[in-house]
Amino acid sequence: MSHLPNRSKDTPWVLTTPPGTSEYTMHVDEKDGMRILVCTVGTTVLHYDARCIDDLHAMLTAAGDWVELGGADEQKPAKDGTVEAWGRSAENPIGGWYGLKKGLRGRFAVYVPPLMEALGVCELEHNARNNRMRAK
Repeated sequence: MSHLPNRSKDTPWVLTTPPGTSEYTMHVDEKDGMRILVCTVGTTVLHYDARCIDDLHAMLTAAGDWVELGGADEQKPAKDGTVEAWGRSAENPIGGWYGLKKGLRGRFAVYVPPLMEALGVCELEHNARNNRMRAK
């Protein structure tokens, strides 16, 4: 069962990053027959495989406790054991990056967790840095 309802470009989720410092929108679309999340941050548009919502929820449920976010740009390494590292790991359910636009595949742990919080499937911390999340 998917935790992700359809939301179009006309009715996106309006979200803020975990520290509350930046606002952005997300909506659901389809590209090349795949359901995707479209994340718009100012003029930058990122795409994530929509399966990430259910897959990340399953990972957090299995973890059973808080997991550090560890958000990082694609060009920077992700700290082991973080949501960001999982979102690009060959060990996750899709075998690699949930981010779909080369050069903009990172920051998974910055933009996806607030959407999951809005959907009511996780708890998310909102500190200035080093935030964590866990499944609800």
